[in-house]
Amino acid sequence: MPYYSDELIEEVRSRNDIVDVISGYVRLQKKGSTYFGLCPFHNEKTGSFSVSPAKQMYYCFGCGAGGNVFTFLMEYENFTFPEAMQALADRAGIDLPKQELSGEAKRESDKRSRLLEINKEAGKYYYTLLRNERGAQALSYFRKRELSDATMQKFGLGYSDKYSDDLYRYLKSKGYEDEILKDSGLVGFDEKRGGHDKFWNRAMFPIMDIHNKVIGFGGRVMGDGEPKYLNSQETKIFDKSRNLYALNFARQSKRPYMLLCEGYMDVIALHQAGFDNAVASLGTSFTSGHASLLKRYTKEVYLTFDSDGAGIKAALRAIPILKEVGLSAKVINMKPYKDPDEFIKALGAEAYQERIDQAENSFMFEIRILQQDYDMKDPEGKTAFQHETAKKLAQFPEEMERNNYIEAVAEHYRMGYENLRKLVNQYGAQGGLAREPVKLKSATREVKKKEDGMKQSQKLLLTWLIEDTGLFDIVKQYITPEDFTEEIYKKAAEILYAQFAEGALNPGKIVSMFQNEEEQREIAALFNARIHEIDGKQEREKALKETILRVKENSYNYRAAHIAVTDIAGTQKLIDDKRQLEALRKLHISIN
Repeated sequence: MPYYSDELIEEVRSRNDIVDVISGYVRLQKKGSTYFGLCPFHNEKTGSFSVSPAKQMYYCFGCGAGGNVFTFLMEYENFTFPEAMQALADRAGIDLPKQELSGEAKRESDKRSRLLEINKEAGKYYYTLLRNERGAQALSYFRKRELSDATMQKFGLGYSDKYSDDLYRYLKSKGYEDEILKDSGLVGFDEKRGGHDKFWNRAMFPIMDIHNKVIGFGGRVMGDGEPKYLNSQETKIFDKSRNLYALNFARQSKRPYMLLCEGYMDVIALHQAGFDNAVASLGTSFTSGHASLLKRYTKEVYLTFDSDGAGIKAALRAIPILKEVGLSAKVINMKPYKDPDEFIKALGAEAYQERIDQAENSFMFEIRILQQDYDMKDPEGKTAFQHETAKKLAQFPEEMERNNYIEAVAEHYRMGYENLRKLVNQYGAQGGLAREPVKLKSATREVKKKEDGMKQSQKLLLTWLIEDTGLFDIVKQYITPEDFTEEIYKKAAEILYAQFAEGALNPGKIVSMFQNEEEQREIAALFNARIHEIDGKQEREKALKETILRVKENSYNYRAAHIAVTDIAGTQKLIDDKRQLEALRKLHISIN
């Protein structure tokens, strides 16, 4: 991960206060010496996301997300480490050297940069083609869709030529090799045709990430070819599940909700009509990854899918996905028109805003669609509908919310409130009414499998050293970093012991010294674990001694099991350690 010197990484980190940075993304409230807010990485109603100015770290006691300011940007913005480093350096006014990338890291970084360059070049080329005689058909298509020049420019709309190797030849003329062009997803190769374009004779829609960089394309065929719409394949820079079309614009909208559409043209038509909060998935079904992405920017999503059967099915699939991450959803009724584009062309932006204001609660939408499967004039059909509705109502975890929906459904479908409530409770008793998720006291619970006792002991000892720095002079007499058999804890101990020797514990810096995201979480957990309070000096001394003994004994047993028969020096050290271990059992450890 560190493509830069440790000193430079530390300078960039220390010049970016973590509270200031995270406050730009999460609303934080100070409680004592720590700031708290709602975690941006999982659904929660009570803030368990903490940011410590003293430690320069964040940690969520609910889901276990944690790290320093670099980790946050990498998690939240989907940055690579160099991108996070560059963003924070720019923020602090620090110029980064360009020559410090190491071999493999430089190759990977260069490849990513070159792929972005290729996509940018392709976007510019398509953009130019649309505006000369070769792009006349596509330009006519966009004009018939009533798009203004300003809108076409904003979205970078273009055209891919009817010659199937046009872009390939253009990019080759720019000096790009076949290997990198193949990885771009824009060019394919076979023995018969050689290099050929993936997109040809199509109206082109550049797909941009949230930083306005072109990462892929969508293309609509001009004429009767198949498929009608084609999207870029996934590449090193293009992940369909982690991007949404026009989110780069929509995330800056002042509107407090997002409009979720099915197609690119719907999004563009809405933006042109003033609804700059519209987005769409990239030619794939809506996923939990998309929902988590939306949750970073809004709390409410309005579904504005097609009003046909396929659109209704898509809405029914999206609603539970949105709810799962904690987003509330409403459904916009566009009948008698098929989609937002048609609706706005026919009735205008003001009428569409009225439909937004009248949008249907997502649960009531689900019940309305469910009711269409039953003959409500037939007593048997009506009863079956009531039972299915009761099953769905029983899934609400909160009693007050459940009762409110029972009341709304009973009133709307003319069912007796008490009868429906009893039926809901009956189903709840059978399957157990859905319960509110228990708020986790520590990220180590439920997020990871139960740790074995020895790993817990090593973790506990490190957390003690971090929380009570006065214990270091006692612990170092008996425990060295070599006594930690878990590799990540051994490395953490080495860094901690070195920092203690220098007289400067620096949690935020320690996180930067671990490359793997899971390792960073683990280290963040060390610095934020809530140690069970032990009453009384004697009890604390006893607990500390037992922990030291467990770690030391495990270290001895581990080395004894792995020592070579010919290792005379190692065997002698084991004998010495055995004596020390026995002496430690009889020793009283005193905490001042």
